[in-house]
Amino acid sequence: MSDHSESILPNVLTVTRIVLIPFCVLAYVLSTDTHWIAALLFALASFTDWLDGYLARNWHSTSRFGEFLDPVADKLLIVTTLIVLVGEHSTLWLTVPGLTICIRELVVSALREWMAEINRRADVKVSAIAKVKTAVQMLAILVLLANPPEFDRPWVILGYVLLYFAMVLTLWSMFLLLRAAYPALRVGFFRREKRSSD
Repeated sequence: MSDHSESILPNVLTVTRIVLIPFCVLAYVLSTDTHWIAALLFALASFTDWLDGYLARNWHSTSRFGEFLDPVADKLLIVTTLIVLVGEHSTLWLTVPGLTICIRELVVSALREWMAEINRRADVKVSAIAKVKTAVQMLAILVLLANPPEFDRPWVILGYVLLYFAMVLTLWSMFLLLRAAYPALRVGFFRREKRSSD
């Protein structure tokens, strides 16, 4: 494979993940008969997340664009499917972990953007627990997408349990990131910028 193909394939996989999201949502909301298609599309999108990271690392073909787009694609996939699931299940039991995870994703995205602005992005790099969190989230969503939103089904209950476990990991990983970023956040909070007078 050419160097050019190696450099763009991870980015192509990331874009593919984003493109799959609306089809996954449509398959889920159209009919209970197409839930398995939604689950299959979500599984495919999740696989591209692992594959583009694997190829980027092993081919040493990381890029600034890929580093920007990959987490955006992940968050779009997770947040969009969680919003759909919360709407379809219409229960506080799913709303609480779903909302918690969505809020965490927004907070961490803002935190990473701020740390990048001050050239401290390395302080909030992805940790091992964050990778486990993402895997559990994706497994929980996959299980819930594959089944009708009926709480009396064993697989749906398993999906709920996995999602609550993912919520705990989500909060813990966010705490670790905030703790690592606290010195920079503290300085930024109390720093007074001089405004130029025009």
